[in-house]
Amino acid sequence: MSQIHVTSHPLIRHKVSILRNKDTTSLQFRELVREITILLAFEATNDLVIEPITVPTPLADAKGYELQDRIGLVPILRAGLGMVNGIWELMPQAEVWHIGLYRDERTLQPVEYYNKLPIAPTVQVVLILDPMLATGGSAVATVDILKRWGAKRIKFMGILGAPEGVKVLAEAHPDVDIYLAALDERLTPEPEQPGDPPAGFIVPGLGDAGDRQFGTA
Repeated sequence: MSQIHVTSHPLIRHKVSILRNKDTTSLQFRELVREITILLAFEATNDLVIEPITVPTPLADAKGYELQDRIGLVPILRAGLGMVNGIWELMPQAEVWHIGLYRDERTLQPVEYYNKLPIAPTVQVVLILDPMLATGGSAVATVDILKRWGAKRIKFMGILGAPEGVKVLAEAHPDVDIYLAALDERLTPEPEQPGDPPAGFIVPGLGDAGDRQFGTA
């Protein structure tokens, strides 16, 4: 079964609280997404393979280590784009591929509209990036695409998750570990009257992560 990692790091908890605030500006929101991603990536990359090397220092040779795993980043468009730069700051050699999915507002099912994967995998580990793990449909569809492509080690990194989405992803792909900054209460139900929020949004959540990043709310 998937390992579900919900961080308890004080810095992440603090930054997620600011991220949720409806008065946080788009500029602040983007910076917070980048910072939270950096902190979360430390946990998600804890098992990467390294090899010992010798490093010449100004005084003597020192024992060091070199990362052996090649990393691929797959941001789910468009909200996942905001998480890329944070990981690039840690691993500038990481490759980035894009998969475009949108959620049909009627069925809540993912629809693929863009896929920019190379012909065959060139990395050992793939990190799927999406700030919100809500219904789980987009995450499952992305893992499906990556497995058909030939990816062997896949992890999901998100900022907020709903129990429903975590359950869907874990059951569909029990070999994919899930890393979240926070696990929220539930998803919004089908609206009963005009003015109710749309179905499938995380509660309490933070609204639409894509809109808040790009100023399109």
